[in-house]
Amino acid sequence: MRIGRIAPLLAVGVTATLIPALAPAQASAAEPLQRFTHQKPAWHRCDTSSPAAFQCATIKVPLDYGRPDGKTVKLAISRVKTSVPGKRHGALLFNPGGPGGEGLDMPFMMKDTLPKKVREQYDLIGFDPRGVGQSSPVTCGLTGVEQNSERPYKAETFSRDVKWAQRVADKCRARNGDRLPYITTRNTARDMDVIRAVLGERKISYLGYSYGTYLGAVYAQMFPQRTDRFVLDSSIDPARVWRGMIQVWAEGTEPAFTRWTRWTAQRHRTYKLGDTPAKVRKTFWALIARADRTPIDNGGEKVSGDDIRAMLRPAFFSPEYAARAVVELKKAAAGHATASGRPSAPDREQTPRRPAGAAAQAPADNGSAAFWTVVCGDTSAWPRDPEQYRRDAIRDKAKYPLYGDFASNITPCAFWDKPAEPVTAVHNNVGLLTVQNQWDSQTPLISGLGMHHALKGSRMVYVRGGEGHGVYNGDPRACADRAVDAYLSSGRLPAHDLTCKPPAGHGPGSSRRVAPTPQHTPGAPRF
Repeated sequence: MRIGRIAPLLAVGVTATLIPALAPAQASAAEPLQRFTHQKPAWHRCDTSSPAAFQCATIKVPLDYGRPDGKTVKLAISRVKTSVPGKRHGALLFNPGGPGGEGLDMPFMMKDTLPKKVREQYDLIGFDPRGVGQSSPVTCGLTGVEQNSERPYKAETFSRDVKWAQRVADKCRARNGDRLPYITTRNTARDMDVIRAVLGERKISYLGYSYGTYLGAVYAQMFPQRTDRFVLDSSIDPARVWRGMIQVWAEGTEPAFTRWTRWTAQRHRTYKLGDTPAKVRKTFWALIARADRTPIDNGGEKVSGDDIRAMLRPAFFSPEYAARAVVELKKAAAGHATASGRPSAPDREQTPRRPAGAAAQAPADNGSAAFWTVVCGDTSAWPRDPEQYRRDAIRDKAKYPLYGDFASNITPCAFWDKPAEPVTAVHNNVGLLTVQNQWDSQTPLISGLGMHHALKGSRMVYVRGGEGHGVYNGDPRACADRAVDAYLSSGRLPAHDLTCKPPAGHGPGSSRRVAPTPQHTPGAPRF
């Protein structure tokens, strides 16, 4: 999604082994932690409209693991147990992405995606990360306008952007007080280890998408001896958290745009946008200039050139979608009635919504609030001087014309309080599997390679020509999916990195389905 509109046997010593990866202040905290690791969840049917096998519970975790006898956070967890206990290997946790993505429904959604040989080996475990959904959700009381963080740098509007960033940071601080510094990836990883202990597992397995790859990598860094079969799909580069991961959207879009101009020029008879890449490029930038002069009526919505650049950035990774959208926008600019040129995300299809009444709804701004709380609270690497953002945005607009001024503009993190802990340095030899499409709009290939290089013991499954954000879908025809299934079912990594082709029919712009993810508030930032 675009930024703007996108737990072992509970025996003697278990709690002690939990301590070293936590904060130093916890060295004497074994006794207080036992009340968390020894919890007995009261499992119940999640909702009358969902299957009885889909069960939910609530547990408690420390707000601050450095003070486990202090305040607590409620954590919503869920499960679908294996129907073949004799084949059970352990627990498989999920995270759909974010920060801010709700994962409580993931077992229900994934039970039909995973092949039988995988599903029978695991209890499928979901959870809403702290601060998200049903897990003590954060809210900053942000309006719809305040949630729109897709702001291109302009000299005449930069002061307003600075005020917006300051206002969002102030509202989040005022609404959440002393909770704010503890809604972080490191603490969510600690929560995962409490879940592991509560479930009575010595190790856990995991499937995480997008932001979930960073969460999984942080867990593997903090708890390597309890990391079992981990699959990281469409990876964050841990060296870029977090400003660099927003900026990589600009860097990664330029080669996708160049590919799009070539693809579209080869199909000039269909799209009539130019018979050479240079002409296609000229057509696009002429459309941007036209919309900046006079906003285009796009299905009842007035869109500027800036709006079109932001709207089409992820679409360029699937050329057919982008070509169709540009054609429709050109028609609209000429005054012809047309369907909205806004492309639907080419890498996700509509997915099941949480059953009505399953739980109280999270605050309307929870997705945005959780996003900023995590990305600002994880690291102190955000510049504090607004002028640094101005300089960077001007530089990156020239370097990455499509999105550089958006990606490097100021954010609320410029005004955030200092993080409670240093960022996690990911560098280990834990054996796990990463999976990456070549053309991924949210975690471009360079980002996936960064994760693979940081995890020295990992193997990478690379889908050359693969499009979309999210690879694994349990498709037995797909080379990458077969590799994931083999690893999850056997625990054996490939001997070497693998290069796959997309399944037949999954060429540029083709419709495809990836692993289902929960619905989110429109416009909530997310990886």
